[in-house]
Amino acid sequence: MATPAQHVPAAGERWLARLALACAAAAALLPLAAAGWRGILLPLVVAAQLVLIVIGAWLALAHRGVVRVVGVVLAVAAVVVVTVLEIRADLLWVVVVAAVLLLLAATAGQAALRRGLSPYRTPELDVPPPRRPFLIMNPRSGGGKVARFGLREKAEALGAEVVVLDGPGFADVAALARKAVEQGADLLGVAGGDGTQALVAAVAAEHDTPLLVISAGTRNHFALDLGLDREDPATCLDALRDGVELHVDLGDVNGRPFVNNVSFGAYAAIVERPEYREEKLKTTLDLLPELLSTSDGVRQVTRAGTVTIEGAQALLVSNNPYGTGDIAGLGRRPRVDGGVLGVIGVRARNAVEAARMLRGRKAAGLTLLVADEVVVDSAEPRIPAGVDGESVQLTTPVRCRVRPAALRVRVPRNRPGVPPAGPSLRLSALLRLSMPSRPRRPRSPRP
Repeated sequence: MATPAQHVPAAGERWLARLALACAAAAALLPLAAAGWRGILLPLVVAAQLVLIVIGAWLALAHRGVVRVVGVVLAVAAVVVVTVLEIRADLLWVVVVAAVLLLLAATAGQAALRRGLSPYRTPELDVPPPRRPFLIMNPRSGGGKVARFGLREKAEALGAEVVVLDGPGFADVAALARKAVEQGADLLGVAGGDGTQALVAAVAAEHDTPLLVISAGTRNHFALDLGLDREDPATCLDALRDGVELHVDLGDVNGRPFVNNVSFGAYAAIVERPEYREEKLKTTLDLLPELLSTSDGVRQVTRAGTVTIEGAQALLVSNNPYGTGDIAGLGRRPRVDGGVLGVIGVRARNAVEAARMLRGRKAAGLTLLVADEVVVDSAEPRIPAGVDGESVQLTTPVRCRVRPAALRVRVPRNRPGVPPAGPSLRLSALLRLSMPSRPRRPRSPRP
């Protein structure tokens, strides 16, 4: 039986792995070489400094009054006192150089391990250009990208009908999209934020009509994960003349579609407040103590498959999971056609548990998993949530599902694409990769 071909590391990968190991070793040995026995204590002092900063930040965010002041003083004092001690001991340069070496080690290690990976590519279908494309454009999205890149004029030159959302009469984008399909549109497009794209995507999925995503919003996470160019949204219009079709998943929360994620907990409760838009910092500081406190009992119970998450202060449910190095849901999803939901839950009941978050993915208060369905329940009949960045109130229990391959997306044939997800940095993998390759001996034929 034939076995799949294994990746043979190239010389460049081996040297990158060796560079990563050399930088890490130099960072570990530098304190000892520069300061003798005092250098042994330096990493412990820096680690204690980080812990005190996190504890101080937690006290400042989770409490009011005197305790908040104590937290700020503790965090500032940890920075100032340790920095002064390092300067007096002539060790500050050691800390700076060691940090630079560790950064180089991480960069080289990621590059070495990434070279052996091939990016996942969603299957593409060749399709003819649309005959009657209908595009909805929000001129305020992305600071005015529609006008800055001349998107309306370029789309109309390619034969598209364009509606610009320039008044209160055009607020219901779903109704606009539905009416366009009823009148014969064979492609729906939207230039706007992810929330607007999700509403049009629901209509496109309902009518089995292709969706054209134009990256004219501020962040455009959905466009990023489709491999589109976020710097020049006009390139997305190339799909009108030379495009391919992707079948991707669509999220659903209580019947409302989402293309990226749904957030619950502290962030969702803060952004729903009307005063947040005018005074973001003040509103956040006023509300966080109550939201981060668990003394009044469990606020929400989340069930994802066989796992139950109780009292999470922050919960993110995403249409396909984010990359292994992204626990905040701010980066890329390696794919958007996996047919599962990603779940990230964070719970820190006190300053000590907050400090343990420095362990990253291994932290006790951090939950990372995938599921087919996620149910968020509460004693409250309605809870705040953020759906693709839009603040909404959802009736409990809230049910999040994924609709596999429910959405047909039209993208340009030539586009930047989605790079492979960053690999986990493992010492064992770097050690194996750094070893010189041994030439294989030809097997002697069997008699």
